[in-house]
Amino acid sequence: MTGFARHRRSKDIIATFTGFEADLLRNLAAQLVELLRNESAVPRASDPLEAMFDFTGPTTEPEDPVLQRLFPTAYRDDAEAAAEFRRFTEGGLRDGKATAASTIIDNLEEAGLPSELTEDGLMIDVELDPATAEVWLRSFTDLRLALATRLGVEPGDEAYWESLPDEDPRAQAHDIYDWVGYLQETLVDALSS
Repeated sequence: MTGFARHRRSKDIIATFTGFEADLLRNLAAQLVELLRNESAVPRASDPLEAMFDFTGPTTEPEDPVLQRLFPTAYRDDAEAAAEFRRFTEGGLRDGKATAASTIIDNLEEAGLPSELTEDGLMIDVELDPATAEVWLRSFTDLRLALATRLGVEPGDEAYWESLPDEDPRAQAHDIYDWVGYLQETLVDALSS
């Protein structure tokens, strides 16, 4: 994987993934979607207008540490204001983050990633218009926050991660965290050029 780059003849952003990389990215995005949609904070109304005016969202901080990181308390010193803010915003924010992660899945599958990866040597070429690339970028941020929270990544702890043996599952998970960071960085660069 060489990362994202601007297409030479258009404003689109392109990247080539191995089948393994594309499948890994799809799995990470699917896990994020499942986490975001697996609680009562997701709007349940079937009518779009009703959903827009449904302010019965959660009023307490989520229990899951990843969700706490993705949806931090807005007013730490005012529990009532924090509860009201969360009630009016968290459901919509969750839906937006889940939709962004689903976009990654859809784009990878549209680019040729089969539902079950069985072929060795498969390469997936992804081409994104700038608006879709920005959706991917937002989702990469969410994926990195989720991975960092699960792993317990802290600022300045690079020596710890480098000291772990390659076969340690935590080191392997941290490599995935770094890889998503690399994708995010190259996507920022491509969007900026």
